[in-house]
Amino acid sequence: MTQTERRTDLAVEERELLGEDIKGVRYSKEEIEGLPIERLHIGTQRAGQLLKKPVGTYITVELPPLTDSIRDTDSRVKALSEEIRRLLPVNGLVLIAGLGNVEITPDALGPKAASKVLATRHIQGEIARSTGLDKLRAVAVVNTGVTGQTGIETGELLQGVIKNIRPSAVIAVDALASRRLERLGCTVQISNTGIAPGAGVGNRRIRIDQDTMGVPVIAVGVPTVVDALTLAFDLLDISDEKEGRELSDAVSPQGRSMVVTPKEIDLLIDRAAHLISLAINMALQTDIDTEDLLNLL
Repeated sequence: MTQTERRTDLAVEERELLGEDIKGVRYSKEEIEGLPIERLHIGTQRAGQLLKKPVGTYITVELPPLTDSIRDTDSRVKALSEEIRRLLPVNGLVLIAGLGNVEITPDALGPKAASKVLATRHIQGEIARSTGLDKLRAVAVVNTGVTGQTGIETGELLQGVIKNIRPSAVIAVDALASRRLERLGCTVQISNTGIAPGAGVGNRRIRIDQDTMGVPVIAVGVPTVVDALTLAFDLLDISDEKEGRELSDAVSPQGRSMVVTPKEIDLLIDRAAHLISLAINMALQTDIDTEDLLNLL
């Protein structure tokens, strides 16, 4: 396993591995609402190949640990909602897709976050006017499950839904993999390049992006696992090929892939799902007051 094979879903980590001077990549860092925010734009196919990421924009927000409590009006919510809003079309129905397996805690982020997003597509006409909800943007929500549960590829399921309801964009929420333990539960990545479900743990499926879905796909994720072999290489800083093979055999016996996750992963997932769902709701429902929105949730 070479350095370039270390598994991560975070674009900023791929940049860290390759070095800062990459032709075709723009990078900047700023602080908003007290949160460090890194912006990385991959502008060429060559740069995308080097970083192993599609051409597009990647926004990485560093957070205080998500095991800390989250208030509904938290600065984290406001900062994330602004970043998501910038990538969305101004008008039109938006489909929220929760990716992952709710029965496996580190993979439950997508379904748990999506279940907390306000679905409004069905609130129309006189009902909307009489209840004062006519200012709500149309939103539909779906939890895709995983192929092992449904027998249907996530991409195939979403293609069917999109064909029928014709959203202007999709927001896909999924758990990610990092190469560093300190990023677990402390990072949110937002991108306009879509997502490859299962890629972080080596189970890559059909990509969910504008090319496959026919509409813009904004991906939102939080790293919840670290590949054990990637972590071992990082901690031991091994570059020798022979030592690398020995480490690989020891960490991945008989080729079995292992992942590491925090012991408080259940709390981390619940808090991350709450944070992301609040940010998505605020990003979508801009025509009603925050207090009124929170009362609807």
